[in-house]
Order: sequence, then structure tokens, then C-alpha cells
Amino acid sequence: MTTPATPTASTASLARDLGVRSLFLAGPFLQLLDPATGEMPEASRSSFSLLIKHFEGHGLDVHNAHRREAWGAELMQPEECTRIDQEEIRKADVFVALPGSPASPGTHIEIGWASAFGKPIVLLLEHEQYYTFLVRGLHTVAAVEHVPYTDLSNALPAIDAAVRRAVARAREGAPPVA
Repeated sequence: MTTPATPTASTASLARDLGVRSLFLAGPFLQLLDPATGEMPEASRSSFSLLIKHFEGHGLDVHNAHRREAWGAELMQPEECTRIDQEEIRKADVFVALPGSPASPGTHIEIGWASAFGKPIVLLLEHEQYYTFLVRGLHTVAAVEHVPYTDLSNALPAIDAAVRRAVARAREGAPPVA
């Protein structure tokens, strides 16, 4: 049986349809670590795992610090993870983020890098959460699409559509939609 997170050969593939190969998935990390174990609890991992599986099912190489650092079990030093994250964002074809509410400072820096590098950006915004003015207004200066959601698994089709729109906007070089 095929789940929405695992497209079959007969369904659309973001990698094939858009000619993109890689995606950087960002989101809160350190603030989600369990102080007792130093690792992300399964409840905090689930959104990232769902998105990683979904995008890999679309044929994309997904770069994600949470997975790279074994969900907190193998945290890198700041000098190493900062350099790696920035380079992976620079190389990625698409950038997707859960900005965090409360705001994740590291994720906001990564959003800024993606914007500065001219990446197509999709921001996943949980309903009834507060997001900073600059996150909410970034679409006016960059190829950004917002996807409001209550349940990420139900939002996957909207996320795919937002990736398609963000990539198209970045390629057109058209002024962002205000």
C-alpha cells in the first residue's frame, strides 16, 4: 500500500518534474532536546521524519541537521555544524523550514542564509502560532511560500504545491508577490 509520503512511479515527482535534486530541511533543534537524554523525543522527531521520508519519496536528497546529528545523540560543535549547515543550504536546490514557535534562533539564521542565497523557500507555519514579522513578510523580498497547517501529514499536497510555486518564482526572477 502506498502512503501519501511515498509517491509511486505513476505520481508526480518533485525532483523529476522540477529538475531539482536536493532540499535542506530546517527547524528547531536544541530547544527540542530532552534535558535528561540530550536527544529529541520521538514526538519532536516525527514531523522531521515525516518530511524527510516524503521528500526522499519524491527523489530528493534531503539534508537535515537533526538526522545528521543522530537526533541529538551526536551533536556537532558550533564551529562545525554552522559551516556544514551553511554549505548544505548553499548547495541545496530548495529550502523548507519549520521556523519554530517560539522562534528558533538557529532556524531563523538558516532562513536568512537561504534568502540571501536566492533559494526557493517554503515556510511551514502551524495554525494559531505566532511568527515574527520578518518570517511572515519574507515573501515580499524573496521566493517564499507559506504553508499553514494543523497536521503536517494532511498538508503534504499543499507543501508540494508550495515547493512548485517557490521554485517557479525563483526561476522567473520575478518580483516577489506582496
